[in-house]
Amino acid sequence: MTKIQSHKDLIVWQRAMELVKEVYLVTEHFPKSEIFGLSSQMRRAAVAIPSNTAEGFSRKFKKEFRHFLCIAFGSGAELETQLILSKDLGFIRAGSSDKMELFLEEVRKMLNKMITTLGETKP
Repeated sequence: MTKIQSHKDLIVWQRAMELVKEVYLVTEHFPKSEIFGLSSQMRRAAVAIPSNTAEGFSRKFKKEFRHFLCIAFGSGAELETQLILSKDLGFIRAGSSDKMELFLEEVRKMLNKMITTLGETKP
């Protein structure tokens, strides 16, 4: 087992980065009128997931790491909501967001597990 030395070694961070790329690919096809609306918000929410994971990892205490993971988890819920709305508005074609949805589900499960595990440990 390799020792985790950087946030870049975390699988959740790696998957979250893949999620960001997928969000950018999907939102690229949104109507131009949404460039400063839903498209921008989805991109910001997606970027917040690996960003907060990285920031939390760089903190000195597990409690702080857990706090930033909770923020990342919340950004995942925000992105999920925006994804549903985008589908309802017809901005996303059937099947074009499957990969993004799989990454989002995987990342949220990983974050949830990490949050739970860190909550059970003593600092």
